[in-house]
Amino acid sequence: MSSQNEPPDLYDVVIVGGSYAGLSAALQLARARRRVLVIDAGVRRNRTAAHSHGFLTQDGRPPGEIAAEGKAQLLKYPTVHWQDGSAVQATDTPQGFSVQLAGGSAVKGKRLILASGVIDEMPAVEGLAERWGVHVFHCPYCDGYELEQGRIGVLATGPLSMHHAMMLPDWGQVTFFLNDAFAPDAEQLAALARRGVTLVSTPVARIEGDADVVLVDGSTHTMAGLFAACRTSPASPLAAQLGCVIEEGPIGPFVQTDLQKATSVTGVYACGDTARMAGGVAFAVADGVMAGVAAHQSLIFAAH
Repeated sequence: MSSQNEPPDLYDVVIVGGSYAGLSAALQLARARRRVLVIDAGVRRNRTAAHSHGFLTQDGRPPGEIAAEGKAQLLKYPTVHWQDGSAVQATDTPQGFSVQLAGGSAVKGKRLILASGVIDEMPAVEGLAERWGVHVFHCPYCDGYELEQGRIGVLATGPLSMHHAMMLPDWGQVTFFLNDAFAPDAEQLAALARRGVTLVSTPVARIEGDADVVLVDGSTHTMAGLFAACRTSPASPLAAQLGCVIEEGPIGPFVQTDLQKATSVTGVYACGDTARMAGGVAFAVADGVMAGVAAHQSLIFAAH
């Protein structure tokens, strides 16, 4: 652990996840001089991206630098402790919550904030996974501008890909690769035509080069970048273990919260991609602020 003080037997708040949402939540609590532990597995969702976009004052900055600076600023507060590792189990206790770490040790907190993010489940297309976050993306607002209005491919994964195909003409010339995953109806075909989207029905064999789409007939479509609507799943089992309500979103399950980021389990909060249908760095930071503030106020105004 890293801290200026010895770790207490009972923290005010244990935060699982030390990326943007978890850091933001911890900062609010640190500034309230509460005893906080952040448990971080060190696997940021955007770890493959070279730059982060759309976050005010940080536009274009490497995402790892943003996270590292946030951690450094947070650890200047004397009531903050940091634990590298994975949280594998959480249970309700009379005092609050007990969180077991992968190494076998356990920590306790009066409140628990889940900020552990999600796992992207990418389409089984050869060459796609290794280009994820570099030449293959999921968020037009995060990565569309840098494609310089070039040729953009949308790889269909299901009905949600229609949303991508309709949005992305604002960022470039769009080719929609249906790949036997989606068949637009007549109304959708008309809408795509109005947006100037080119449709390709021949299945995709693999991705080569930067973002070259090679079809099963051997033809190649060179793209400036590709977008794919991947499924997501929670990166941590803790919410399910505790009995938090899990909601099914358009791209995968996420933890249901109220406007203060409280889950259905008293004393448990969730923020960032863990508790969103779709996310981004700016959304995660904002969610973390709310979760941290709400957890702090619950220590004052509500009994566990």
